[in-house]
Amino acid sequence: MISRFSAGVLAFLCLTALPDTASAQRAFDGNWSVLIVTQSGNCDRAYRYGVSIRSGHVLYDGGAVNFTGRVAPNGAVRVRVSSGNGFADGAGRLNRNAGQGRWSGRSAGSQCSGYWTAERRG
Repeated sequence: MISRFSAGVLAFLCLTALPDTASAQRAFDGNWSVLIVTQSGNCDRAYRYGVSIRSGHVLYDGGAVNFTGRVAPNGAVRVRVSSGNGFADGAGRLNRNAGQGRWSGRSAGSQCSGYWTAERRG
């Protein structure tokens, strides 16, 4: 379960977005490729996901994961991802074409953490 959980963790992490302004929403709208890398814990080593942001909302059709979070007008991202009893918190920064940050989470008594990167695909 932790592997599947960490997978969803970050499709989200950098990109879950509810911007404060319309301008910020438009700045981050589009398709993104997100790479999630585990540096410690029993999660799978890495995942790559395609996500899109439309009107400030992340669209991801890849599993039973809940996303909450926001991206500030300056690109600062804070998110929480949950699935069952597991959760992960992430923070980082997006710009118009790329982003990066850190994440950590817990599922079934295990802890994992790592980093994420994102790049705009269209």
